[in-house]
Amino acid sequence: MSYSEKVMEHFSNPRNMGEIENPSGVGTVGNAQCGDIMRVYLDINDGIVNDVKFKTFGCAAAVATSSMATELVKGKTIEEALKVTNAAVCDALDGLPQVKVHCSLLAEEAIHAALWDYAQKEGIAIEGLEPPKSDIHEEEEEEEAY
Repeated sequence: MSYSEKVMEHFSNPRNMGEIENPSGVGTVGNAQCGDIMRVYLDINDGIVNDVKFKTFGCAAAVATSSMATELVKGKTIEEALKVTNAAVCDALDGLPQVKVHCSLLAEEAIHAALWDYAQKEGIAIEGLEPPKSDIHEEEEEEEAY
């Protein structure tokens, strides 16, 4: 299994690692099957993601996708941040090995979970935002069942 140069760069020098004190929203998701856990912190003012940080326990791909996902939502509106998909994260990293694509799903879900937390705290609804899953593997099992 080989990783792109961008994956290795974001793994070796992750952007936005850490946590935000008094965040607007926090989202934590994991994948029980592989053991990866990702937590995303958002600082949102006037509908703009001013700052975003992450803490990830996982493999190189999990760290790289966390790093890239935070780069993709920083400075964006809530609506734009909501549109950051796992495919966008994969593309921005010049691809991931098939067995590591679930890491990009974690990144997408962690951002959505942090946005959900923000919406709950603010008492607002964000169009298109669904309640977060705590374990990404739930979705994969549902897909396999059909």
